[in-house]
Amino acid sequence: MMAILTPDAFSLFENSRATKTAHYAEDGRDEILGLAAFAVAKGEIASWPGFAPTPLCALSGLARAAGVGGLFYKDEASRFGLGSFKALGGAYAVFRLLRQRIGSAITAADLASERYADRLAGITVTCATDGNHGRSVAWGARTFGCACKIYVHETVSQARCDAIAAYGAEIRRVAGTYDDAVRQAAGDAAAQGWHVVSDTSYEGYTDIPRDVMQGYAVMVDEALRQLPNGILPTHVFVQGGVGGLAASVCAHLWETLETRRPRFIVVEPDRADCLYRSAVAGHPVAAEGDLDTIMAGLACGEPSLLAWKILEPGADAFMTVSDGAAMESMRLLAGGEHGNAPLVAGESAVAGLAGLLLAAGDPDARVRLGLSPDSIVLLFGTEGATDPEVYRRIVGRSPEEVVAS
Repeated sequence: MMAILTPDAFSLFENSRATKTAHYAEDGRDEILGLAAFAVAKGEIASWPGFAPTPLCALSGLARAAGVGGLFYKDEASRFGLGSFKALGGAYAVFRLLRQRIGSAITAADLASERYADRLAGITVTCATDGNHGRSVAWGARTFGCACKIYVHETVSQARCDAIAAYGAEIRRVAGTYDDAVRQAAGDAAAQGWHVVSDTSYEGYTDIPRDVMQGYAVMVDEALRQLPNGILPTHVFVQGGVGGLAASVCAHLWETLETRRPRFIVVEPDRADCLYRSAVAGHPVAAEGDLDTIMAGLACGEPSLLAWKILEPGADAFMTVSDGAAMESMRLLAGGEHGNAPLVAGESAVAGLAGLLLAAGDPDARVRLGLSPDSIVLLFGTEGATDPEVYRRIVGRSPEEVVAS
């Protein structure tokens, strides 16, 4: 099998704790994420102005080059105009929080009107972010009428901060890593009476992250419905981070498809690999180092505890990939290689693709992951060019030039 990416080091760990025979609802997993709660989330989010399913792109030329039977890429760049799938999670959790504070019969339209302006003005939501989640929370706060303060760590780009501030949020920069920003946001919220709307969970904080993850499942449901009739994925390669996205995808596929669910591989940057390390250790552990990766949305050092409860038994394997592989994957999509239409994908959108292509080009990894000419692979392109200048530096062209090519 020819290598599509430049041969590069990657790590692959097969998860011996994964189970293919257990029903999803065993061990209370459906109380974390489940189809009943998903139906509520889908009904709500689909009612919002501007909602539309994002496209599922068939990358048949790239599939042939990778030696698999089909390759499908869920392109989240257009979601609610925010540039990433995060619009489905943070804003939905803000809505759920505000409805709980104002009244359970309140609709999104009610909150967006002036009817509850006085009560909403006294509510502040906050979170830490690498960029996309904070943008979603800020958008939700502006849409529904409450105040918002977003914490970013020292390496979050100014362009991403500006994009969040454009929705009226106050930006607070914190020295250190994403996890330092998480702790600062939580501490300030406790002191000020604000409400943390985080996509990561920890001891004593699980309800809101559950809402965030449940919103993400809208994307997964769309992808299943958009696949050609009679086709189901045999493999999913999905980005890591704190694990919220991966757990949402894994849970929805597991509960919907049960024993027909695909082989599930979680892919992380090799400089921010908390899920990989947790899989090797057999329990949640933190990544080491400064987490300095171009895959900014995945630069997370500590796993979400709720997410780990899904991924420990649900993920078949864990991978790490380099920044170089991610950049090359961005350029591959932008160039429309192997006869596919050009796609704009941000740095964090391509970890799954990089993992697939590196594994597909390695004979041992192909065997270990069961990749074959009959395999149908599903990827989630979780963001577009959320920092256009970073994108231009990596790809060599602006997002607009790629789209026009």
